[in-house]
Amino acid sequence: MEDREKVIIVGAGPVGSLAALYAANRGHDVEIYELRSDLRDPSTTPLNFTRSINLALSERGINAMRHSGQPKLIEHVMAATIPMRGRMIHGRRPNGEHYEEAQDYDIHGRSILAIDRGGLNKRLLDILEEMPNVTFFFNHKLVGADFRRNRAWFEVLDKDASKQNAREIEVDFDLMIGADGAHSAVRYHMMKYTRMNYQQEYIDTLWCEFQIEPKKITPEADPMSKFQISPNHLHIWPGRDFMFIAIPSEDGTFTCTLFAPATFYETLEASPSQIPIYFDRHFPGVTSLIPPKDLIASFNTNPHLPLISIKCKPHHFSSSVVIVGDAAHAMVPFYGQGMNAGLEDVRILFDILDKHARAALDAAEGGGGHGVKATHRELALAEYTAVRTPDAHAINDLALQNYIEMRASVLSPVYRFRKALEEWLSVYVPRLGWQTKYSRVSFGNERYSEVVAKSEHQGKLEASPYGSGTGER
Repeated sequence: MEDREKVIIVGAGPVGSLAALYAANRGHDVEIYELRSDLRDPSTTPLNFTRSINLALSERGINAMRHSGQPKLIEHVMAATIPMRGRMIHGRRPNGEHYEEAQDYDIHGRSILAIDRGGLNKRLLDILEEMPNVTFFFNHKLVGADFRRNRAWFEVLDKDASKQNAREIEVDFDLMIGADGAHSAVRYHMMKYTRMNYQQEYIDTLWCEFQIEPKKITPEADPMSKFQISPNHLHIWPGRDFMFIAIPSEDGTFTCTLFAPATFYETLEASPSQIPIYFDRHFPGVTSLIPPKDLIASFNTNPHLPLISIKCKPHHFSSSVVIVGDAAHAMVPFYGQGMNAGLEDVRILFDILDKHARAALDAAEGGGGHGVKATHRELALAEYTAVRTPDAHAINDLALQNYIEMRASVLSPVYRFRKALEEWLSVYVPRLGWQTKYSRVSFGNERYSEVVAKSEHQGKLEASPYGSGTGER
């Protein structure tokens, strides 16, 4: 391809890998730089020192992969998912009896999908490795960048090299895409070149992982019988100020997470032997799924990690750099949209780049070459920031709000009545365009900011004495 562009991706997680795939399919020379070793190697330590193997995949992420130009990617990914059609709320009745109550996500029967993060990442990296215009650079740490001269410097993290003897390389590029997570080095260096508004918030909640093991079954048994609880639900033990959740994996395990304020953790850290008692009191039934000794061991062994929410603007500088995924909008995990929003970033970014590339091609026929391309790329990145920032901020806010819904509102009769009303209207009075906020976010591709506006409008109408009878949207 004449006058090929060089695109470098910093970060080889699912979002960075999909960005590399989009760029490679457009004929660019693509280089992927990753701080860690090859993520397909089981010995590679995740940056947060946990397995974090389960993710929720919904329509936005699926749609982004659907447009990647790799039909087999979506086929492979969909075959390795478990549909979760709703929440399963666990609680205790006044008489002490443990109950389970299913709350479907969607009256139309749509599901979100539980997926193994490592499996998704491996499939993306395997596809990229087969492409002749893609090169990997693992164990490379971004240590500097000049975004006016389109140059970057990486420290090569050789296992045997000391910090004093670390080797550094210089790389030039046409476009850098930063997909290197919440503590993004690309964002840090970009801040030196643009007046970035930046907001970082830690919420008063820590999280720790646990695991429900599968049942032992015979080879002739139904494979689904290996799950101790329903595999087709996201299980929640709400505690109003805290919660415990469980998400299924294909091997029959459930990855579980305790979300609770720091004071709750401090109490348990002071008396780990009391952990099973606390779980029996607040999360009925869990100690029959996870043996008490395993609860204590997981709590003592696994890290107790904070939750961060990040907003920033702009998401780009000039024609040379743009950030996507958690690098641009890290969010708390309570809407299951972190990865989905990041994958959607990639689709929207390349849709806009393609539009401006066509304009650059038309302009280049009159002369101008590389300078014309850079000018139009700068216009594209500016449009991306303008389009995506309000949506990134909207889903960050929704994720924070959904924590209250998951740990408390799911127990409220008012919440359940409003959800039932909105679903009834969506089915029996479709001309109103009524949908729950969750359905709009998880099962559609509307802009997040538009979802918020429509949901607020619905809320006002529902609260009015005439309600939905207005026929407005």
